[in-house]
Amino acid sequence: MRFVPKGYGGHRRGPDEVKADGWFEQGLLAVSLDDPRLTWPERELLRQLGTRLYGDRDAAAARKKTAERRS
Repeated sequence: MRFVPKGYGGHRRGPDEVKADGWFEQGLLAVSLDDPRLTWPERELLRQLGTRLYGDRDAAAARKKTAERRS
């Protein structure tokens, strides 16, 4: 017999189940722009929202590369 403390063992939720629970319980939405379930207009809407809230991804990647070269 093996003892497992409460909360450490049993069923492990998959990524989509965690995302769905986040949406239902906290109103959080975690979506990949590469999700094949999305249409092009849906992807574009998400990209625009992300850019508006957090800034342009391409510009951030370019800044990161420049900073890495300086190091």
